[in-house]
Amino acid sequence: MILKNKRITLGVTGAISAYKALELTRLLVKEGAEVCPVMTRSATEFITPLSLSTLSKNPVSTELFDLTGETKISHIDLAQACDLIIVAPATANIIGKAANGLADDLLSTILMAAKAPVLFAPSMNSQMWANGALQENVRKLKSRGCLFVGPSEGDLACGYAGTGRLAPIDEILEAAKEALTPQDLKGEKVLVTAGPTREPIDPVRYVSNASSGKMGYAIAKAARRRGAEVVLVSGPSFLPRPEGVTFVPVRSAEEMLDACVRHFPQSTLVIMAAAVADYRPTISYPSKVKKDARVLSIEMERTEDVLKKLGTLKKKGQTLIGFALETDSLEENAKKKLKDKGLDLVVANTPAGLDSDTNQVTILGRDGLVDRLTPLPKDEVADMILDKALR
Repeated sequence: MILKNKRITLGVTGAISAYKALELTRLLVKEGAEVCPVMTRSATEFITPLSLSTLSKNPVSTELFDLTGETKISHIDLAQACDLIIVAPATANIIGKAANGLADDLLSTILMAAKAPVLFAPSMNSQMWANGALQENVRKLKSRGCLFVGPSEGDLACGYAGTGRLAPIDEILEAAKEALTPQDLKGEKVLVTAGPTREPIDPVRYVSNASSGKMGYAIAKAARRRGAEVVLVSGPSFLPRPEGVTFVPVRSAEEMLDACVRHFPQSTLVIMAAAVADYRPTISYPSKVKKDARVLSIEMERTEDVLKKLGTLKKKGQTLIGFALETDSLEENAKKKLKDKGLDLVVANTPAGLDSDTNQVTILGRDGLVDRLTPLPKDEVADMILDKALR
């Protein structure tokens, strides 16, 4: 887990979205981070320090000259002995202070003394966000290496709609992980496939499988987090689209093949995690088939093998990784797939991981390398697959 044992100073400022800092704190702690909260005086008008302290299991620092909380974490620790500083929500006021070197309260002083990466999650009225002075301050901070996530667009507390909402908490969490992740895939162009395909019988029925897309999405997010330029070709999935990737939605095996062939030449690393249908109905009826007959027979034909096709196109040094889902003879069948389809690595797993947040995989390479992993969250499996790809 990327955030495990990381010390994060969380600055909370006076915006209506301050209450969302409670959920962010809970998730950071769940990921194994130690959260050291700092609240401005205005923030305490929206949520109580007690709430934040309870969730973080650490005292909340609010005053620059308050020495009562110095027994565990000193002010200098908050500024310099942390791995990351997150300001969420970040008002126009704190962004302006940080950009112009003002240090008149605890949080702005911490930002002035910071050695760790600083991640701002802005939250304000849309007109304030669009203000030229504010945008100039954001540019200043970015030029100094500060990171930003959001704001997003939507209804605002002031009654208006526009850009200014605090970014979704899962996006802030992902941005925090990215800030602490080595950028070892910088310059790489990664193509990932995910999810099932649907082969239509008629306008409302189709042949498909139980793939959720979770493994492929986890790989796409991990590659993006590590600095890669990512294209995610996804069959139908209920999962939200990952931020910062080029998302290509497809439905059928034929559409997935077309999308992969289109993006393959520009890619340096290709990871085919999708569960592509091997067969499709020979006839797709233009209108709904009525249930008049007691027995309905559907003739099926093979779809073109997407993975094998890409194996024949591998002419520019691309690393090609496939998945082998097997119910028996796992390693034997995976080794055959590795050879027959011209793969560099194959990730073998069973149906148990299809709709789960965890997966147990065995990674096999052309050099005879075999890594048998214990059951792990798919985010961790994703990073291990990428690690093997970089060897």
